[in-house]
Formats: sequence, C-alpha cells, structure tokens
Amino acid sequence: AQLDTLCLNAYEAFEPLCQKKQVLLSLQLPEDSIPRCKCDSARIAQTLSILLHNAVSYTPDGGQISLSLAWDHKEGVFEITVTDTGIGISDTDKKHIFERFYRAEKSRSAKGHFGLGLSIAYEIVSAHHGKISAEDNPAGGSIFTVKLPMT
Repeated sequence: AQLDTLCLNAYEAFEPLCQKKQVLLSLQLPEDSIPRCKCDSARIAQTLSILLHNAVSYTPDGGQISLSLAWDHKEGVFEITVTDTGIGISDTDKKHIFERFYRAEKSRSAKGHFGLGLSIAYEIVSAHHGKISAEDNPAGGSIFTVKLPMT
C-alpha cells in the first residue's frame, strides 16, 4: 500500500469534522517518494481513523491535530504520528490504553467510546509486526506513533 495515499485519504476524511470544531488539522508527508508498505491497507486506514477520531474527540475547539508520515530507510520502518493538543493521557492510563475496554476517567467515557478503538489499533499494528505507542506532547496533549516495517 502507498501509506502517503492512506494518510492523505484519512486527512481528507477528517478535515470537515475538524473545521466544524475549529480544530486545525495538518498533514506532513515525505517530499521524496517512499516505498510501498506490504500491509492490509483497509486495516491501516482503520488504524488511522481510530487515532484521528480519538484526537478529534479529546481536542478542544481551537486545538490542533497533526498527522505525519516519515520513512526511515536505514531501519526500513514507516512512522506515522498523530499529535494533538487535547486533554492528554495520565501516565497510569498510558500503561493500559491499548487494553480492550479500558477507558480513562469518566469524562472520556461519556463521549460514546467503548474503549475498543485503541485495542483494535494495537491488534492491527501488532498483526503487521509493528509497534504503537503513546507519549505526552510537550505542547499539551498526546502523540501516538505507529511504526510499521516495510515488509
């Protein structure tokens, strides 16, 4: 699959929702052409959708979300990041957010999430022999990183 196309499609799918919430959505793609990723493009698109949906849900009006794709040719790894300026995730919750049905504090669960999205994303990325992680955004909010091997 062409990951840059998947990222562009996800960006275009979420842009209207972000505009409605007055959230600035940006997209960074590699300038040079990158190799194809041997992955299930529908499942990787689903992962992007989960990460962007969460970012939109937890980023207040006027916030920012960035989707970026990078290719590390030395490691042979694609890196997709979704960065938001949302409410962030506590260190305690970070240890559990990829578990099925886990939800952070009640204010998150009131939005109609059932705690499945990130566990599904984790399962998809793991099935592709990749890694998914969450960390704090120094500007406030969260950074989710998906690393996928080329093969």
